[in-house]
Amino acid sequence: MSYCRQEDLSELLHLMSCMVGKDRIIFATKEDHETPSSAELVADDPDDPYEEQGLILPNGDINWNCPCLGGMASGPCGEQFKSAFSCFHYSTEEIKGSDCVDQFRAMQECMQKYPDLYPQEDENEEKSSKDLETTSEEASGAKEEKGSS
Repeated sequence: MSYCRQEDLSELLHLMSCMVGKDRIIFATKEDHETPSSAELVADDPDDPYEEQGLILPNGDINWNCPCLGGMASGPCGEQFKSAFSCFHYSTEEIKGSDCVDQFRAMQECMQKYPDLYPQEDENEEKSSKDLETTSEEASGAKEEKGSS
């Protein structure tokens, strides 16, 4: 069993308060918890780009910090992704994004240079997809035959 002297604890607390970093440990006493909080809550800023707003911000811009993008906006092909995604988002063509083929091609070419970061569909997934398509086509064919009887 070990014991801690008050001097050791005071020195430890002093050392901890001098540490530089993103985390800070604060010890609260029972008395600290008995008094009501004096903290004032600040209303959220709807235009804060770091707030979770979803993919599209209220002003219509793309939220590149959205976790739904899975980090695609950063990394070695981030600029190509942003270019292609922006083109698609702002596209006014009748077939949305049909004017973005070059940007998507550039993004795909970049991603092929980094197969470890952007893996292609493997053979097992391709086989599963083909099996699913075949099963779906067979089911559609069986329904058509049954409906024509």
